[in-house]
Parts: sequence; C-alpha cells; structure tokens
Amino acid sequence: MPWYKKLHWQIIVGLVLGLVYGVFAASAGWTEFTSDWIAPFGTIFLNLLKLIAVPLVLASLIVGVTSLKDINKIGRIGGKTLGFYIVTTTIALTLGLVLVNTFEPGATVPEEMQTRLTEKYEGDVEQRQQFAQDAADRGPLQPLVDMVPGNFFAAASDNGNMLQVVFVAILFGIGLLMIPAKKAQPLIDFFESLNTLVIRVVEVIMYTAPIGVFGLLADAITSIVGDDPANLLEVLGALAFYMATVAVGLAIMVFIVYPLFLKLFTDKTIPHFFRAIAPAQLVAFSTSSSGATLPVTMEVAEKNLGVSEEVSSFVLPLGATINMDGTALYQAVAAVFIAQVLGIDLSIAAQLNIVFIAVLASIGTAAVPSAGIVMLVVILESIGVPSAGIALVLGVDRPLDMLRTANNITGDTMVASVIAASEDELVMPGDGQAVTTDGVSAAIEQETTG
Repeated sequence: MPWYKKLHWQIIVGLVLGLVYGVFAASAGWTEFTSDWIAPFGTIFLNLLKLIAVPLVLASLIVGVTSLKDINKIGRIGGKTLGFYIVTTTIALTLGLVLVNTFEPGATVPEEMQTRLTEKYEGDVEQRQQFAQDAADRGPLQPLVDMVPGNFFAAASDNGNMLQVVFVAILFGIGLLMIPAKKAQPLIDFFESLNTLVIRVVEVIMYTAPIGVFGLLADAITSIVGDDPANLLEVLGALAFYMATVAVGLAIMVFIVYPLFLKLFTDKTIPHFFRAIAPAQLVAFSTSSSGATLPVTMEVAEKNLGVSEEVSSFVLPLGATINMDGTALYQAVAAVFIAQVLGIDLSIAAQLNIVFIAVLASIGTAAVPSAGIVMLVVILESIGVPSAGIALVLGVDRPLDMLRTANNITGDTMVASVIAASEDELVMPGDGQAVTTDGVSAAIEQETTG
C-alpha cells in the first residue's frame, strides 16, 4: 500500500500543514479567518470523538467484565492495572523532580519576562484559582463520593464525569455475572452489538482525522501567536529551558521507561510497539485529550498490538481516566520551576508532598485538554507557592499539553500490553511484521526483511 494512503502518514501531513498554516496565518493577520473557517473542522473532529467516548466506555467495559466470567479475575486484573498505573505515575513524578532540580530552568527567566507573563495571563490565573479553590474545599473522601453518580444519565452527558461512567459500567458488568445466564444474555448481546457498532463508527470518524488535526493545530498556533509571530518566539525563547526539561522527561518515559516495562513483562519488540500505536499517539497529540483519543487507542491496542478485547476494554478506559503519567511529570516540573522563578526554596518534604498530591491528582484529573493546569494550582497552594505563578507557564501550556497527552496514551497501551501478557491474552506477531493503518482499520502486514 502506498505510504500516502496510510492513516498515520495522513495525520502527520495534517499536523505539519496545520503548523505551517498557523504560523503563516499569524503573519498575515488571519487569526479571525482561521477561527471562523478553519478551527471548526478541528472542533467537529474533536466533538465526534467525544460523542462516541461514553457509549464506547460503557459498552466495552460491560462486555469486557462479562467476558471475564469470573469475579475473581476482575479483581486480579483490576489490581494489576491500578498497581502498574500508580508505579508509572510515581516514576514520572520522581523523574520530573530530578530533572527540574538538576537543570534549574527557573533561573533562566528574566525578571521583565516574569512580569509580562503574569500580566498577560492574569485573567486565566484567576479562573483556574477559583477551580482550584473549589477542589481544595472538598473533604478528603470527596473523590470517592464523586466516583459514584446520583444520576447515571447526568454523568453520561458530561465527558468530564468519565470515572463515574467507568464505575457504573463495572458495576453493571459484575451484576450481569451474578444473575442467571439466561436472563443476562440478552443484555450482554445488546452491549456486544453496541460495542461492535461503536468500533465501526470510530473507523468512519478516523476518515476525518487528517482534516481534523489540521484544524486543531492551526487554531492552537494562531491562539498562542495572535496576529504577531514574534509573540510565539518571545514566549518560547523565554521558557525554552523549562519546555526542554518537560520534553526530556516525557521522552525518557516514552523511549526508556515504557520500553523497559515491555521488555521485562512482554515479548513484544519495541519498534513493533511504536509502529502499532502511532495513529493513537498522533491523534492524542493533536487533540490533547486522552478521553477523546480513547476510541483510537482501543482500536490500535486490539488490532495492532494484539491485546485481547476483554483486557483492552477494561484497562484502557480506566487508564484514560486515572493514568496521567505525562500530566504528573509536567506538574512536578512546573511546580518547582515556578518556585525557582519566584525565588522560593522548596524543602524535600515539600517536594515529597508534590509526589503524593500529584499521584492522587492524576487519578482525579479529567481526560480533557489543559485539565492538568487546574490541578497544578492545587499543588502550588499545598506547598506554599503562590498559585498566581501559573501565569509563568500558561503561554506554553498548549504545546506541552499535546506532548504529555501523547505520553499518557503511550503509557496506557504499554500497561494494557503488560496486563494482557500476564493473562496470556496477548497476540505475538512474528519477526518481520509491521503494523500499518489504511484509514479504515489497522492490520498487520508482512514486510520483507534483509
């Protein structure tokens, strides 16, 4: 198949063209035109993915739980999944703290730039401070309360309540295992049909991915730059060291930590893994939303990686809501960076507090763009750093959000592969095989090796 017919290459072309167009549009003063005529295509693509997210999670989780047949197996897989997610999140946080304390990027920001950034994003700071205050006013067990919805239909109407949907789906799945098979089977058949339908709809939606990511990236660039490309260069120049620190940490997670887990716990080759998940990584990068990318993540995990449907339908929806390694690493780096810029010396105890809070925050952070910046405010307040300091990083949050979302879904697919391997439910393609995407579905094609 020609390279230009493969979906991941089409998405890459869309990303590059969106970047080029965004810079050109800013130079030509086309920000309003882009917002009116280009950005809507990206919004439509993102909305299509969000539209399918709730039925996908509900159907796939119920099918996944009922296919396990054994409630003890559910507990075993759930325990492994949570364990791996907590371990990788802790590694990401520790890595972020080591990097930011080693390189001290906060020492490179001029005082004049600090003042200008604070003034520019003062309104955004106040809004996020209010969100953080609402979170801080909640009791210690409020996350558990929030996980259980009082009205399922209300929860299903908001993608930000995905953890509640996950809870209901698992509860219903367990309930179906506890009633006579004859009475359970009609509902199981319904959800299996719904799951099959949703997967086909995802394949149709992915036809629009190249145009969608073009619109999303073009809008992101013009939103950051405005009508003056110098704005982007100025902000990026002042915060380049900070961005590099985050990017290096994310790269270590993606190219060293996750492959190490794959080597230790599966027989998959690293090149095959990255070829297999490339379409999901690209969609995650363009949408900045693990939740919106979930349909694509599940498709590549099952069709490209060989993860069984029962494992992927349990592990990946859970990962999209609680596994935020990239977000956790970013929060650790950003919190210490802001403290460095403001001249605040953080003790070891304060930095350990960052680890504890960020692990909990990664579980409760919604899988939507820039949700991590809200939790960053909570972390700053907890360690005695003025939360207004987020103004220093808001200007470059969007590109870093794209990177950390790609990191998040890479971690999700790695854990899904490890869990599937531990349950002997991972298909192992032979050497010399590669995973490609033709725009409708992923397939494994035989390559000629030298």
